[in-house]
This record gives sequence, C-alpha cells and structure tokens, in this order.
Amino acid sequence: MRKIELDIVALSHSLSQSHNYAVVLGERDGNRRLPIVIGSFEAQAIAVAMERMTPNRPLTHDLFKNTLDTFDIVLREVIINKLYDGIFYARLVCEKEGELYEIDARTSDSIAMAVRFNCPIYTYDFILDAAGISYDDSEKSESQSSEGKRKREKTGGDTLENIPDAQLKAMLDDSLKEENYEKAAKIRDEINRRKKVDS
Repeated sequence: MRKIELDIVALSHSLSQSHNYAVVLGERDGNRRLPIVIGSFEAQAIAVAMERMTPNRPLTHDLFKNTLDTFDIVLREVIINKLYDGIFYARLVCEKEGELYEIDARTSDSIAMAVRFNCPIYTYDFILDAAGISYDDSEKSESQSSEGKRKREKTGGDTLENIPDAQLKAMLDDSLKEENYEKAAKIRDEINRRKKVDS
C-alpha cells in the first residue's frame, strides 16, 4: 500500500465533543484533511512541542523521547494504519542499530512524538477515503474570508493583523505562560504569515 504523508494543519477545540480537541492532518500532496478527536492532555502535549516550549519538568512525551534518545533509538516515522469503529490506530516505526521496530500506540501520542522527533506522519488511502474530508481551494478561501469577517465583527475590526510585531510576540509569550494554546496558535500563525510576506 502507498503511504501518504500528512502535515498538522490545525489544533483546536472539537466542535462535536466538548472537553475534547481535534487535530487536523492534511494530505501533503492533495486536498484531503483527516480530523482526529483527541483529549486535552494530548492536545497540550502536541501544542507544547509545536511551540518549542520547554516545560519546567518533562511531560510524559518528553520523558519518552529522552528515554529513546538515551538508548540511541530514533523514531523514523508514524503510520496511522487502521480505523476501526471510528477509532484510529497508529504505529511508531523506530530504528536501533539499523534494525526497524514497530510499536503500537495511540494516534494522539504518536502525533505528539512525531512533533518531538520532527519525523513524518503517514496514513493510507483507505483511511483517507473512509474518514477524510476533501477541502478544495474555493472552500478554503470562502472559509478564510468568513472567518476573517467573524473575527472582525467579534473584535470590532481589531484583529491580529493590526497589532505591531513586538506586541504580537509579547502576546504569544503571555498566551504560552497562561497555557492558552488556542490563542497562542493563532498568534503564531499570524507571525508566520508575516514572515512569509517579508521573505
């Protein structure tokens, strides 16, 4: 079976299940998205790694990464390989001294580890066919313009786009200290957008 590489597109509150989050994975060379509902602890673990934060004490996923590093085990890739009764299953593909080993893991934990090791996340066509959502450019631009309009209505036109760079960076630091990862992600996206425009 052909492996399809995925990127983390979004991390947000789940619309369907309160007290849970959704991580949205996007097909790297396509227009399908794979939303996966995860718990708040796993969402925090993913957000902390994506923001390159260093907690005072290692989180569980940091501890596991440190353990693998100590024993010269490298996480090569994560494969979301099964979907059964609405539950995703994943495997960690690790390498030690040239030998590959596969370890069964929860998908949310696998993603948290992939971010820490900066390794690729894969799945298969049959999983994207069963649980993926097609997301074409017209829907994307329409959704972005609607979202922008909602933000402007909500804040009376005072969006992140109007805030100076230095203030935006200070807001990002404050959001991370307060563990408001959803707000931090939005601020980070605006900072990254500006970097792309400037380059």
